[in-house]
Amino acid sequence: MQVAIFPVLMVGAIYLLLWRPQQKRISAVRRLQSQIHEGDEVLTTSGIYGRITNLGESDADLEIAPGTVIHIARGAIGQRIEPTSSAGEPHDGETGTD
Repeated sequence: MQVAIFPVLMVGAIYLLLWRPQQKRISAVRRLQSQIHEGDEVLTTSGIYGRITNLGESDADLEIAPGTVIHIARGAIGQRIEPTSSAGEPHDGETGTD
Protein backbone atom coordinates (compact mmCIF):
# COMPACT_ATOMS: atom_id res chain seq x y z
CA MET A 1 0.00 0.00 0.00
CA GLN A 2 2.78 2.46 0.90
CA VAL A 3 4.56 1.69 -2.37
CA ALA A 4 1.51 2.89 -4.34
CA ILE A 5 1.25 6.16 -2.40
CA PHE A 6 4.80 7.32 -3.13
CA PRO A 7 4.40 7.59 -6.95
CA VAL A 8 1.09 9.42 -6.51
CA LEU A 9 2.72 11.89 -4.14
CA MET A 10 5.62 12.41 -6.57
CA VAL A 11 3.27 13.14 -9.48
CA GLY A 12 1.33 15.55 -7.27
CA ALA A 13 4.51 17.34 -6.22
CA ILE A 14 5.72 17.66 -9.80
CA TYR A 15 2.34 19.11 -10.80
CA LEU A 16 2.30 21.64 -7.97
CA LEU A 17 5.95 22.68 -8.20
CA LEU A 18 6.60 22.62 -11.96
CA TRP A 19 3.60 22.22 -14.23
CA ARG A 20 1.10 24.63 -12.62
CA PRO A 21 3.48 27.62 -12.26
CA GLN A 22 4.65 27.19 -15.87
CA GLN A 23 1.05 27.21 -17.11
CA LYS A 24 0.37 30.40 -15.12
CA ARG A 25 3.42 32.10 -16.69
CA ILE A 26 2.32 31.07 -20.19
CA SER A 27 -1.18 32.40 -19.50
CA ALA A 28 0.23 35.72 -18.25
CA VAL A 29 2.41 36.10 -21.37
CA ARG A 30 -0.55 35.40 -23.67
CA ARG A 31 -2.66 37.93 -21.77
CA LEU A 32 0.11 40.56 -22.07
CA GLN A 33 0.55 39.89 -25.79
CA SER A 34 -3.16 40.45 -26.39
CA GLN A 35 -3.26 43.68 -24.34
CA ILE A 36 -0.35 45.62 -25.83
CA HIS A 37 -1.02 48.33 -28.42
CA GLU A 38 0.94 50.87 -30.41
CA GLY A 39 2.04 53.73 -28.18
CA ASP A 40 2.42 51.58 -25.05
CA GLU A 41 5.63 51.83 -23.06
CA VAL A 42 7.13 48.40 -22.52
CA LEU A 43 10.12 46.64 -21.04
CA THR A 44 11.66 43.85 -23.10
CA THR A 45 12.83 40.59 -21.59
CA SER A 46 16.41 41.80 -22.14
CA GLY A 47 15.82 44.97 -20.10
CA ILE A 48 15.29 47.59 -22.83
CA TYR A 49 12.67 50.28 -22.17
CA GLY A 50 10.83 51.75 -25.14
CA ARG A 51 7.57 52.77 -26.79
CA ILE A 52 5.89 50.58 -29.40
CA THR A 53 5.63 52.45 -32.71
CA ASN A 54 4.45 49.59 -34.93
CA LEU A 55 2.93 46.28 -33.87
CA GLY A 56 2.71 43.26 -36.16
CA GLU A 57 1.50 39.69 -35.65
CA SER A 58 4.90 38.38 -34.59
CA ASP A 59 7.11 41.47 -34.42
CA ALA A 60 7.16 45.08 -33.28
CA ASP A 61 9.09 48.30 -33.76
CA LEU A 62 10.29 49.81 -30.50
CA GLU A 63 11.46 53.41 -30.12
CA ILE A 64 14.17 53.33 -27.46
CA ALA A 65 15.29 56.95 -27.86
CA PRO A 66 14.03 59.87 -29.98
CA GLY A 67 14.60 58.80 -33.57
CA THR A 68 16.05 55.39 -32.64
CA VAL A 69 13.75 52.49 -33.52
CA ILE A 70 14.65 48.82 -33.21
CA HIS A 71 12.82 45.85 -34.68
CA ILE A 72 12.05 43.11 -32.09
CA ALA A 73 10.10 39.87 -31.83
CA ARG A 74 6.73 40.40 -30.19
CA GLY A 75 7.57 37.62 -27.73
CA ALA A 76 10.51 39.69 -26.45
CA ILE A 77 8.11 42.14 -24.79
CA GLY A 78 8.28 41.25 -21.12
CA GLN A 79 5.92 43.74 -19.53
CA ARG A 80 3.90 46.86 -20.17
CA ILE A 81 4.93 49.92 -18.17
CA GLU A 82 1.96 51.75 -16.70
CA PRO A 83 2.09 55.52 -17.18
CA THR A 84 2.86 57.48 -14.03
CA SER A 85 1.22 60.74 -13.01
CA SER A 86 4.48 62.71 -12.78
CA ALA A 87 6.43 62.96 -16.01
CA GLY A 88 10.19 63.00 -16.04
CA GLU A 89 10.73 60.57 -13.17
CA PRO A 90 13.38 57.92 -13.82
CA HIS A 91 12.41 54.29 -14.39
CA ASP A 92 12.77 51.73 -11.60
CA GLY A 93 16.38 51.17 -10.71
CA GLU A 94 17.51 54.57 -11.97
CA THR A 95 18.32 57.29 -9.49
CA GLY A 96 18.46 60.18 -11.91
CA THR A 97 21.86 61.25 -10.54
CA ASP A 98 25.32 60.53 -11.86
